[in-house]
Amino acid sequence: MSNAYAQPSMPSSLPYTDEHAIFRTSVRRFFETEVAPKQPEWEEAHITPRSIWKRAGELGFLCPRLPEQYGGAGADFLHTIILAEEQVRSGAIAPMYALQSDVVAPYLLQYGTEEQKRHYLPAMASGDCIASIGMTEPSAGSDLQAIRTTAKKLNDGYTITGQKTFISNGINADLVVLACKTDTGAGARGVSLFLVDTDTLGFSRGRNLKKLGQHAADTAELFFDDMHVPETALLGGVEGRGFPQLMDRLVEERLMTGVMSVAMIDRALAMTIQYVKDRKAFGQRILDFQNTRFTLAEAKTEATVLHVFLERCILDFMDGKLDPATSAMLKYWSTEQQNAIVDDCVQLHGGYGYILDYPIAKMWVDGRITKIYGGANEIMKDIIGRTLGGRAR
Repeated sequence: MSNAYAQPSMPSSLPYTDEHAIFRTSVRRFFETEVAPKQPEWEEAHITPRSIWKRAGELGFLCPRLPEQYGGAGADFLHTIILAEEQVRSGAIAPMYALQSDVVAPYLLQYGTEEQKRHYLPAMASGDCIASIGMTEPSAGSDLQAIRTTAKKLNDGYTITGQKTFISNGINADLVVLACKTDTGAGARGVSLFLVDTDTLGFSRGRNLKKLGQHAADTAELFFDDMHVPETALLGGVEGRGFPQLMDRLVEERLMTGVMSVAMIDRALAMTIQYVKDRKAFGQRILDFQNTRFTLAEAKTEATVLHVFLERCILDFMDGKLDPATSAMLKYWSTEQQNAIVDDCVQLHGGYGYILDYPIAKMWVDGRITKIYGGANEIMKDIIGRTLGGRAR
């Protein structure tokens, strides 16, 4: 994969240092040489091998922000941004390292007991433990208060019954951070999170779901049939805290979606600009047609505006100031623009844009999910709208 598509499209206002630049070079080399070339093989298998998780762990690319006592490097948030950007710009959809490092690990670090942290986090940082999060159910997607998976208290722990679907890393997972109802009559206050080992009796996996895109990333149905877990499996050791924990962590998840969407826009524009410079029709370059220039001018403007907003959100997050509504704005608008711009880029490629041998076609199918996961964009609009002085719920 040419690193011409791996270059940031404009100078950054983020406080990067020489150390970050060295880290970016190492990350880029890893994705371009060890991950991206394997994508076709992994897409055929609909899963990535565990060995590539171990390799990322060996290089320090899994959970780098964890403190050293939990197996991490104590890195800052900019290292997370670099990892996400370079993976997208290499064209590698899987493995879903960000889910491990930037979604699941922070749940344990922020809310887990000391015993839970020491048990799981070093193994996650090394790649020995692959993690996922189980929220979505067949009858409950963005509406997390409507989940039906229950955890009933017993003298020696809990019995969990229910099912989840669309679970990323679900086939490979050794650990699932599982959302359950511990009090079915308490609404959001009845939701709790559990740390479930996938070798527990009563746990089973359903199909590795065949998706429109992102074929190399395993996505599963999970089932829990009177599965017994000890009291120590309750995240943080206190019931009823699951919903605010989920809501708090979704801010970062939506920020990271914005990071990856903007990186995909950069890649799509870079390769499309090169294509229309090289391709000719009616005796002139495709770039020389006014429609091409106008289309790309609009896309470049949107990308520039998005970069400014994204970097503001990153800085706010690093200062602990990024609020749910602003992260929803970023997630909504970046994914809408990503899908629209990639679609325009497919059009400018003509028939080749519809051939999966061309990276732009892969981006089109792989990127469509971004308007759905992490909370559908309709939900993002509702979150934003609630801040505008409308009727309270």
